[in-house]
Amino acid sequence: MKHIPAVELAPAGAAIVATAAFAEVPVAVVEDVTGKPAGVEFMDYVSPGKVIQLGAGESIVLGYMKSCWHETITGGTVTVGSEQSDVKQGKVERSKVSCDGGRMQLTAQQAAQSAGMVFRDRPRPTAAAAAKPQTTLFGLSPLIEVKAGGTLVIERIDQPGERREVPLDGKALVHGSFYDFAKGGEALTPGGTYRASLGTQQVVFKIDAKAKPGATPVVGRLLRLAPAS
Repeated sequence: MKHIPAVELAPAGAAIVATAAFAEVPVAVVEDVTGKPAGVEFMDYVSPGKVIQLGAGESIVLGYMKSCWHETITGGTVTVGSEQSDVKQGKVERSKVSCDGGRMQLTAQQAAQSAGMVFRDRPRPTAAAAAKPQTTLFGLSPLIEVKAGGTLVIERIDQPGERREVPLDGKALVHGSFYDFAKGGEALTPGGTYRASLGTQQVVFKIDAKAKPGATPVVGRLLRLAPAS
């Protein structure tokens, strides 16, 4: 039998890890839960193939990050798909909402793939690229995924003067990991471009000119700050 050097196996191994990570990429976020269905909670991310059993009187709201389908499902067996759910013996009300689906899903894919890959000599973004919006939000009151501790800074970068600093203590966060502008009745400016930063993490985003304030669908106003590498 021909001996295959270990170094030749590395690319195949990396491909397997990357494929496995890709399979676990979340496609939807749990925006609301009624009752106590097993294995799922408010603001959980779910991947294709996830099965959710809903008992009588139990319901769940799913927001799909790529397709922008917004589903309210009551009862039955729910199987999470890539763009929408398969619901058996239950009731589903489905509508399209405004969300930056393509770019939100790409961010999720990159985050999952990077968990199993090592990058060296990654080029640093130029100042112009760093100021270009990475995503668009369709709500004036962002829901920002963060870690407790430190200070979240939101500053407008297309016009001077608008800046917020938010200390992230436990009381400020929803479900322990999210800062919700809607909770405090806060809103940003339609059409504005902003930078959100927390320590070494940051993301540049734009607010759609027709965005509305308040607790609009999560999938349209969710902003994810990736963990610092």
